[in-house]
Amino acid sequence: MALLEYSEITEKKYIVMDGQPYEVISSHVFRKQQRKPVNATKLKNLMTGKVAEHSFHVSEKIEEAEIDERQVKYLYNSRGEWWFCEAEDPSKRFKMTEEVVGIQGKFLKPNTVLGQFLFKEQPMGFRFPITVELKVTDAPPGIKGDTATGGSKVVTLETGAEINAPLFVNEGDIIRLNTETGEYRERVGK
Repeated sequence: MALLEYSEITEKKYIVMDGQPYEVISSHVFRKQQRKPVNATKLKNLMTGKVAEHSFHVSEKIEEAEIDERQVKYLYNSRGEWWFCEAEDPSKRFKMTEEVVGIQGKFLKPNTVLGQFLFKEQPMGFRFPITVELKVTDAPPGIKGDTATGGSKVVTLETGAEINAPLFVNEGDIIRLNTETGEYRERVGK
């Protein structure tokens, strides 16, 4: 159990506050006029998925969370329930709520293996792949002369997610995208 100084609470670190594990989404150390430095952070509760802001002062120390990880396989989702199983044992199935899975869940294909975080043997958030390749199932045609502004259009992917993509992307194309931002990266094939 390591204690972190206020300035060591940086992005991608895991901390324990009020008995709950949090991921530090952003942090910024600054001074307000003649006062002592403060670390203003945005924290994501890994149990509930909720994001909150918290300021740590110079004198504060916080416990670093010990997070374990296991491999799980995504099966399907229905009515806000996301079903997974252990990668090695498909008979051990469990469900998670949409809030815990987060917005990155809309880019998951069935049978995708990903990491699931555990805090004191209790399941919580996931480590998603940073990029995924998905097939475009619906794309409106690009209109000639629409490219003067660098044009983009909304396309539907095989998982049902909708993203903005360039006009040259057509139905049936396979595209690579960033799961953290939901942004189009490149077209990789048909």
